[in-house]
Amino acid sequence: MTRTLRFRKNLLAWYAHNARALPWRESRDPYRVWLSEIMLQQTRVAAVIGHYAEFLRRFPTVKKLAAAREASVLAAWSGLGYYRRARMLHAAAKVVVRELGGKFPATAEDWRELPGIGRYSAAAIASIAFAEPVAVVDGNVERVLQRVWGQRLAGEGLWRAAADLLDRKRPGEFNQAMMELGATVCTPRAPGCLMCPVVELCATRGELPVGAKPAPQKKREIHYALDFRDRGADGDSGGSEVFLVQRAGDASLMAGMWELPELTTGHGASQLSFTLRHSITVTDYTVRVWRTIPSEHAVGNWIPATRLGRVALTGLARKILRKAELL
Repeated sequence: MTRTLRFRKNLLAWYAHNARALPWRESRDPYRVWLSEIMLQQTRVAAVIGHYAEFLRRFPTVKKLAAAREASVLAAWSGLGYYRRARMLHAAAKVVVRELGGKFPATAEDWRELPGIGRYSAAAIASIAFAEPVAVVDGNVERVLQRVWGQRLAGEGLWRAAADLLDRKRPGEFNQAMMELGATVCTPRAPGCLMCPVVELCATRGELPVGAKPAPQKKREIHYALDFRDRGADGDSGGSEVFLVQRAGDASLMAGMWELPELTTGHGASQLSFTLRHSITVTDYTVRVWRTIPSEHAVGNWIPATRLGRVALTGLARKILRKAELL
């Protein structure tokens, strides 16, 4: 048996017994596979699980998603970050329904014609949902390949290496097994080589020499105004409402999303409600939330607390409102 055949056999046998029970693995339905792959981009599995179920509850089919308002889609996505993914998902759903008659593409090449679908996503969806024999390369697969071959691979070299190893009879399972191995065993630091099913076929058996160090985490302090009131005070029905502002529709980040007003000047005698931490890419934020009235220049709306779950909130706004027990 060749080295490649042994690698495939060992990896698939390991995956059959060790794959995590994840909700999107329960079906090969292309809509569910597609949704999971988009959600999992740059997002931890644990964070996706709850959002995945709730998103499907709101939009159980591609037709429901295509017919939804963008604000509703963003509200369901709130907390996952990288909101361009949600907008592209919504746009692609419209293409599938209106131009493709509700039928999903069956090949990676055709998937790449849809908004928001890159090379990795197209290959993952086509191999898992339609058993097309195409390899995937994500961060986990890249790490496995580099350690197995004992060299830094990049660009087309990575994709060729992945294609050479691919089990063309079981491409979806093989691709998921490669990603699973990288996520749970062949981890970035302290890989679990003793538990690895292909350790005897690995040139490195451990970590490759460290290259350039990652950029250090930047630290920044930001302040927000938390202003809420009893709706009954305004002659309305009971319950609380919160003052929120909306980002511009053409903003470079999180366009159209709702958040608390940011404070840029002194807070006078305002009361500090609480402090929390929030990280985005390479910036670590200390967030101070003040129980105060926003600047008179703040333009926003009073949102009933009962509606907050359906509003397209930024991830930080959602975190703050949960901490304040308003959401």
